[in-house]
Amino acid sequence: MSLTILSDDQISDLLETLTQEEARGFIDTLRNALREYSTGTQSIKDGTVHQPERISVHSNTTGATTLFMPSISSLGHAVKVVTLSAPSADKLVDTALPAIRPTGSVTLYSPQGSPIGFLHAKTLTAFRTALASSCLIVKRASVRTLVVFGSGLQAYWHMRLALMLRGDGIRHVYIINKTFSESAKETFKKIHGIPQSIKQREGWEQTEFGLLTPSYREYDRLLKEHLRAADVIYCCTPSTVDLFEASILTSHEGRRKGRLIIAIGSYTRYMRELPRELLLQATKSKTSGHHFHKHAIEGGVIVVDTLDGALKEAGEIIEAGLQPNQLVELGELVMIHRLAKEEEESLMSQSSAETSSINESTESLASPGSTLAGSESGNSVPGNESRRSSSRSPSRKGSSLSLPFHHRRSSSQGPVDEQRHKQHKSGHDHQLARWLSVGNVIYKSVGLGLMDLVVGFEVVRLAQERGLGSHVEGFS
Repeated sequence: MSLTILSDDQISDLLETLTQEEARGFIDTLRNALREYSTGTQSIKDGTVHQPERISVHSNTTGATTLFMPSISSLGHAVKVVTLSAPSADKLVDTALPAIRPTGSVTLYSPQGSPIGFLHAKTLTAFRTALASSCLIVKRASVRTLVVFGSGLQAYWHMRLALMLRGDGIRHVYIINKTFSESAKETFKKIHGIPQSIKQREGWEQTEFGLLTPSYREYDRLLKEHLRAADVIYCCTPSTVDLFEASILTSHEGRRKGRLIIAIGSYTRYMRELPRELLLQATKSKTSGHHFHKHAIEGGVIVVDTLDGALKEAGEIIEAGLQPNQLVELGELVMIHRLAKEEEESLMSQSSAETSSINESTESLASPGSTLAGSESGNSVPGNESRRSSSRSPSRKGSSLSLPFHHRRSSSQGPVDEQRHKQHKSGHDHQLARWLSVGNVIYKSVGLGLMDLVVGFEVVRLAQERGLGSHVEGFS
């Protein structure tokens, strides 16, 4: 068995030239892994899925924080090691020390422990984070205007994948940055430097790009206009303060359309990008029949990559005091869409009489008044269940999400009975699918080692097919 070694430049070159079909293949692979993680279709008892909490160490001498993120799946094992500056809000940080941009590596191992990949983590990390976000953007009905806070590598790859996957509909991209920095210049240079043939293939050769900074005298007015026009908002900054006022989007005028808001820049309890009021509004119970506007239903849904991580490390989630029953993992949504699609295909093949009968029976199973947002008046979650290890799941008592299953990661539990859930399909699944398509969706990501593992293996596979990287024989 050989060890594949890939530099950051090699990984970047490989990912930049992905076709839409290849990008969607990456998404499908990641979706399946997240589904297994969230629903326990592979159990820890079988030794196929495990996501321990990450470990961090800090150096007072250099100001660097190093994160160790192990993971295991049916593909094999992985350990990601990343070093970066801790946020300035952290009391351990000496703000006089030079900033350290995230850097590190991902090492991949076979199920038997043989090293098979050593990858630079810089571009890989940004790509896999954006790939997870793309699981939601591909579901949106309309993606015409993007607003991006930040101009670093995370911001670039979120834009790049959006253009790769939905470029034929995107007309405007607005980058919001503190200054016209070197990173902003570099990002503009990279975007405009993409070959015209690729832009035409992806359908965004006529897309307009703009940069807005607070130094511009019309900043406040344009920021409000851009945010309200946005179909997708990306927040990609290591911020410790809100990036915008909540009222821009929570007011009557701001609620005229549903948006997908993706926040991936903050990664500790001391950091935040989104205003508290925005999250609280998204977790309000929907009043039956009440609309702020004919196109925007009150409330929303908050999606996280990992419930464990979000409850411990997401500053916005912690500050808003949100509970597990007010959040849904990305992998759970994958399961819902899969079951909904399979059931819809099954129903289409049946006679109209049979379809009518099924609809009547499933409607009687739907809980009255259920909404897509977590209920503020739902049953409280016991304190010993508000946090969990990778093998235990939080209680969802009182959750108005009405998911067709609960988390099942315990080694003492069997896999989710998908066939049973297919039989309990209701209009709620269609409602959720529509909400994810046109409603208000907030996605908060703090990072998951399993993503590095899955995407890393795919990168190695593709690199071997294209003959990229160094290959060292004799590792077995």
